[in-house]
Amino acid sequence: MVIAAATLAASTSRNDISNAWKEMQKCKQHTLMGLTKQYLSYVPAGNFNIIASTGCNVVFLTLEGQDGRFVGAAACEDVVVWDLRLGEKALVLPGDKHQVTCLAACPDKQHLAVGYRDGSVKVFNLKTGENTTVFSGHRADITCLVYDAEGHRLVSGSKDTDIILWDVVAETGLHRLKGHKDSVTQITFMNQQNVLVSSSKDTLVKFWDLDTAHCFKTLVGHRSEVWGLCLMKEDKYLVTGCSDSELRVWDLKFKDTTNDNIENIDKLVIVDTETEKEGFLAEDQEEATDETCPLHCIKYGSLLRSGRGRVVTLTSDPTGQVMVCHGTENTVEVFHFLSEDAARIKVKKRIRKARKKTPRISVIKAGGKVKSVTVVMGKGYEIRVAVTLNSNEVELFTIEGFNKDSEFHCLRRITSQGHHSAIRAVAFSSDNLAMVSASLEAVKVWNRPSLACLRTVETGYVLSVCFVPGDRHILAGMKDGRMLIIDIAAGDILEEIPAHTKELWSLAIIPDLRGCVTGGGDATVKFWQFELIEDQANNSKAKVLSALHTRTLKLEESVLAVKVSPNNSLIAVALLDSTVKIFFVDTLKFFISLYGHKLPVLCLDISYDSTLIVTGSADRNVKIWGMDFGDCHRSLFAHDDSITAIQFVPKTHHFFTCGKDGRVKQWDADSFDKILTLQAHHGQAWSLAVSPNGQYVVSSGSDNVLRFFERTQEPLVLEDEQEEEREREDEAALATGEDSVVPGQGNLNLPSKKTVGSERAAEQLLECLEVCQEYREQLLEHSQMSKSSKKPPPPPAIMTAYKVSTPEDFLLETLARIRTSDLEETLLILPFTSVCDLLTSLLPLLSRGYQTEMLCKVVVFLLKIHHGPIVGNQTLLPVISKLKKLMFTTVNNVRDMVGYNLQGLRYLQRDLEAREGVQLFRDATLQRKEREKKRKKRERNLKRAIMTL
Repeated sequence: MVIAAATLAASTSRNDISNAWKEMQKCKQHTLMGLTKQYLSYVPAGNFNIIASTGCNVVFLTLEGQDGRFVGAAACEDVVVWDLRLGEKALVLPGDKHQVTCLAACPDKQHLAVGYRDGSVKVFNLKTGENTTVFSGHRADITCLVYDAEGHRLVSGSKDTDIILWDVVAETGLHRLKGHKDSVTQITFMNQQNVLVSSSKDTLVKFWDLDTAHCFKTLVGHRSEVWGLCLMKEDKYLVTGCSDSELRVWDLKFKDTTNDNIENIDKLVIVDTETEKEGFLAEDQEEATDETCPLHCIKYGSLLRSGRGRVVTLTSDPTGQVMVCHGTENTVEVFHFLSEDAARIKVKKRIRKARKKTPRISVIKAGGKVKSVTVVMGKGYEIRVAVTLNSNEVELFTIEGFNKDSEFHCLRRITSQGHHSAIRAVAFSSDNLAMVSASLEAVKVWNRPSLACLRTVETGYVLSVCFVPGDRHILAGMKDGRMLIIDIAAGDILEEIPAHTKELWSLAIIPDLRGCVTGGGDATVKFWQFELIEDQANNSKAKVLSALHTRTLKLEESVLAVKVSPNNSLIAVALLDSTVKIFFVDTLKFFISLYGHKLPVLCLDISYDSTLIVTGSADRNVKIWGMDFGDCHRSLFAHDDSITAIQFVPKTHHFFTCGKDGRVKQWDADSFDKILTLQAHHGQAWSLAVSPNGQYVVSSGSDNVLRFFERTQEPLVLEDEQEEEREREDEAALATGEDSVVPGQGNLNLPSKKTVGSERAAEQLLECLEVCQEYREQLLEHSQMSKSSKKPPPPPAIMTAYKVSTPEDFLLETLARIRTSDLEETLLILPFTSVCDLLTSLLPLLSRGYQTEMLCKVVVFLLKIHHGPIVGNQTLLPVISKLKKLMFTTVNNVRDMVGYNLQGLRYLQRDLEAREGVQLFRDATLQRKEREKKRKKRERNLKRAIMTL
């Protein structure tokens, strides 16, 4: 410090004085904090404002045994289960860092499959909210997810044009189906056949035989992208939707399941919800089919939708009777597939009375642009349709039966929990207990501890917002130049002040808390003084807050940001000419100009001690300036896109920035180091705010999410943070890698792909084999030493950490800890020498008869992948022969045990049924068929009675 002080005394120029001051500040910091400076980390503490993301579908879920009450919707990387009866969140399934793109409910009503933008699929348990399974096989967004009827298999389609079939029980991939040339748009299972139907943007619909994993039929009757499909009435009919207004209906017939002539088919009647017209098949509309193909697909008819644009969603209820469809507008069309008897009656009535309209289901008029829809049919033919809108809303519609006079009515609407447009500004209250956010249509006040919405005030397009001292009022700057004074308690607008003639870009409270300053697009900066006036609107003696215009600073360019220094001596103004002008507050005389940015400065802030000013520009740079001489201390390349907000942490020289790259970063203005990077938003980040105590940070972005961060007491080391950031970059690069192709077997493409988890598992397995080999050598040397009284060598530390004492147990524990979905990729990464060691080490493990299923799977996969080298290796042939005998014996023992247990359970069942006189299990399908027969018989008797009358 003595040297720095001497330098300060001897220097005369501006730069020398500034540099000496920096050196003295650094010496002071090192004296107080030591040579290694530590920081406190900020971690995510919650997300709010998001109701439903627009890039994902919505599904009905069953919780607490109730159908039609709960819906699952994506909330960026999370999944929110909404209780539509209470209008509250019933469950939140947290994600990692990638957006949710697709949802699928399992038929067992206990699990939910979630597809993400990085191509991974996670399965969650709805009772516990835990992630049970992870599947990684795609390289791009998941576009569709479907379970089979039993919920044992899951199929996923992606933008990478691949379709992957997953075994949910075994937690592994079964097949990778390649054939589409563009993104897969929809997939569905056929319940009567082991067949998968898929559509794509390549205008094709393909039928896949899952027994042989190949495509056996392709529909080419579409002229544009096929955006959706669904199977109706027990796989009898296929409906496809394209970019035009026509819904095509196809009749499906398998040769081995029908003896009828495929050309002689009864007419299908479909009631159109909008035009009340019926679609029929013309005599010449038939697809040219191959006689050797087991499936005949005939175009059965067409329906003209009332909506314009392409089909966005085409889905049906689980019974296959009701189909819903919507396009790019705010209408949802509902179609009812009639039964065979009802269809014949409609045909006869149409022939006799051509002018009479047929009964229809009314069209749903949503409150905005529809993004996704799901349907479920309850008891008494009650139809419930859940709709997500582009305006961050969820609506529930219901209708009773299929009567002509019945109409859909809105049963529930979830709107108040979030903004309906992008959030442009956020701010904290002085007591750190409330937050305010402003969007294109309203201003909302949030409770900080619970993240719940307290007030909503409809305003219009708001650009800037802040709390008035006292935290009872809010100032809002509008796009049309008005300044609104909002009363929080009443939720009303007290006064609309025409502050500027153009956009009011910036609002700032004067440090003496007696007024505020505004900057607008009309090239003026105005000073305002708070005052209390009588409430003339309500003729009350009570006084209300108002603002009195006192002074005006005229400039040459539009004002983008304004800030008053904490010592109330200087005011900084960012202009459209890429400069920042600093004026004296008392006289409004020009003090200094900060120039150096190549593009306009969008945000700025001044430190608590009025010594530093930081500016963020559209040129992606942050510049740190001295307030005394206006010299640039450092220019930092902060973001990959324009910097939209910047703010100092109170009582420090640390500051936060956010940009259009979606990231929130913290910097040190003294050492010029980047402290941490928060992967905040999917898209652009528009604004941020730091609480007055520096404990909390909130940011907003184009993804309609308000992200809340909290400071912890965990120290943060810059080197560790930089290492973690490099690891995240490596993971992102690995996520876009190619599919796993087996060397020497180009046709054998695995359903999985290489992930960070599989690489780490491979490293652990290699380390395990190496440690086991070294420990065996130590044990062998100890056994060869004759007449040795020494104890055997202790196991290595890593084996002690795994709580094992033998190499075999260590290997078994290491294999058991590998995630089932990553097992094949882990084994594929191993070099051949390690494969030989692993096969040799599996011999004693198989002889134990413990975890035989996993061990047999490992052996079979390694033999399939390295068949040629293993057969050519003479030293491995005895090992393979022993493994063959052990595996046959082990598998037979397991089979005998399962058969013995099965027969024992059947004996107990028969004994219990004979003793109690109660049947334990009944075939539900037989009971349902019996009820259907009785219902049809009653209908026939009723029709016969009417005809007789």
